[in-house]
Amino acid sequence: MSEINFDTIEMAKIDTKAPAFEMSYYDAEKDTDWNISSEDLKGKWYVLFYYPADFTFVCPTELKDLADVKSQLDEMKVEVLPVSTDTVFTHKGWVKAEGLLKDFKYKMLADHNGEYADLYNVLDLNTHLAGRGTFIVDPDGILRGLDITSGAQGRNSAELIRKIQGLQFMRENPTMACPARWTPGATTLTPGIDLVGKVAEAM
Repeated sequence: MSEINFDTIEMAKIDTKAPAFEMSYYDAEKDTDWNISSEDLKGKWYVLFYYPADFTFVCPTELKDLADVKSQLDEMKVEVLPVSTDTVFTHKGWVKAEGLLKDFKYKMLADHNGEYADLYNVLDLNTHLAGRGTFIVDPDGILRGLDITSGAQGRNSAELIRKIQGLQFMRENPTMACPARWTPGATTLTPGIDLVGKVAEAM
């Protein structure tokens, strides 16, 4: 793996370049391990899906939820990368042991030293565990979605998909905006002086 100079990398901030990374991963589908970097993902939508730890309680329910929508994410050309501060060896042991992860087909990244979790502001310095952080990065490497959830509340993959659908739509239609609860095919807005005070009529 190549050296990344952490002194030159800024913390994750919305609508700016996402912090570069290079990590080892366990491929649960192929039962192999290798390395992956942000450079490898140039030109793609991807999601860093940080979770606290393997062999825990809410985390396998979140990953099972992701597994259930993998085909839809593949159709959207989005690569989701679950990440924790565990090792690739722990990832493998967990996948083999946990029934909810049967047929799990994601690459599971190992941020074992926590450097990247720190850059993405989800590292607990007392426990060395990551929080529940979801980071959506566009094909230009720009961080377009940033969501950090406290404690033991599991996330919802349906909402992740809805957010990515909106971000992809706005990338393709930069003059338009997606109102609350927007889903593909629903009404969009075209911001401008004529719309001020008349959003109800536009909806």
